[in-house]
Formats: sequence, C-alpha cells, structure tokens
Amino acid sequence: MAKIKAHELRSKGKAELLAQLKDLKQELSALRVAKVTGGAPNKLSKIKVVRKGIARVLTVVNQKTREALKESYKGKKYVPLDLRVKKTRAIRRRLTKAQAGATTEKAAKKARAFPQRKYAVKA
Repeated sequence: MAKIKAHELRSKGKAELLAQLKDLKQELSALRVAKVTGGAPNKLSKIKVVRKGIARVLTVVNQKTREALKESYKGKKYVPLDLRVKKTRAIRRRLTKAQAGATTEKAAKKARAFPQRKYAVKA
C-alpha cells in the first residue's frame, strides 16, 4: 500500500475513512505477525508506513468531527471549552471593549460638566 496523503483523505466521507482505517489496522496486525514469524525485511519496513497511515486517517476523522461540531455550535451562546478560541489566559480574562470603555454615571456627569480644556499654544 502506497503512502496515504491527507488531502486525498479529506475528500472522502466518514464511512469510507472508517473502512480504510479498519483495513489499515488489519494490515498492521498481519505485518506484526509476519515480524514475529521472521518475515521479509520489506514487510518490517512497511509497518512504519501503515502506522503513519492510520495516524493520518484518524487525524482527518477528528478534524472533520471538530469542524462539524464547530458548525453546529456557530452562533450559540455557550460553546464547549475545547471548541472555544484558545488565545492566552490573560487575554481570555481581559475586560471586553464595552466593559473597558464604560464609565460610571457620576464620571459621565463630571465629564459633561467639566470638559477637557482646549489651549491654543503659541508657536
């Protein structure tokens, strides 16, 4: 079996991917049996290729699942933690722009009553 390319896997459906995963796992178990029984060196080197192929298929399946979940939660008020934007802890706890720009009623009255003075500086 040739090396599996991720972009080719992305065009397949979930059922096809799971079927391919099952085939790869069967092939891997057969190769491991061949290794124990003293198989040909080309079979031993193929184990790595099959393992990487399994990893690629699983990666694409997980990516597709995450994309589908993100799409289903789009526009909702609450989103699961693992689907939220990571950023940094400090950014996540920072005040929103509306909260940062908000002033108390007293401060707003004071600003209206005593606006910033404008000075004409002589050049």
